[in-house]
Amino acid sequence: MAHHASAKKRHRQSLRRQERNKHWLSTVRNAVRRVHQAMADDPSTAPAQFQSAEKLLRKAASKGVLHQKTVSRTVSRLHKLVKSAG
Repeated sequence: MAHHASAKKRHRQSLRRQERNKHWLSTVRNAVRRVHQAMADDPSTAPAQFQSAEKLLRKAASKGVLHQKTVSRTVSRLHKLVKSAG
């Protein structure tokens, strides 16, 4: 447990950041899942789902939640998947 005021503050900040990061990761995972689901159910809706997922992924990278190379790799794979449908 932290004893100094500065250490207590850092701990509070880290908890807030952790919650924010959890929210973003969950949102991004759900968006990627929606693209895969669209490909399985109705491939004609996949491009729209892909666009929203890409936007969320890029935003998460700009916020530092995900690494830029991870995002680029994920977007590339999703794009390849969506293009393969039609």
